[in-house]
Amino acid sequence: MKVTVKPIRTDADLEEALAEIDAIWGSEPGTSEGDRLDVLMDLVEAYERKSHAIPPPEPVDALRFVMDQRGLRPADIGNIIGSTSRIYDILAGRRGLSLRMIRALHKELGIPLECLVD
Repeated sequence: MKVTVKPIRTDADLEEALAEIDAIWGSEPGTSEGDRLDVLMDLVEAYERKSHAIPPPEPVDALRFVMDQRGLRPADIGNIIGSTSRIYDILAGRRGLSLRMIRALHKELGIPLECLVD
């Protein structure tokens, strides 16, 4: 039984769409079922982005994460922002990131700007 494709406005609608996706998963692209799968997945993604958005991390948390993932030490970050003592203040929450530091961290480490701006 086919369910009419409709906007997802509630979590109940979401569950219904996810059940339909499970039922037609693996459908061949370009077929009616494959097109239906594409549309349902787009609807689910749009609903989740709107209704269950995950805010970006705090700047210090983003910086700590990148340091941990790449095995960087405070001295490595100090070389990027210009001062090793400043990075200790930033990590301890005693100082925020300046615009110059944000730009340098974004450029050198690829940390998204939205994660570095509080």
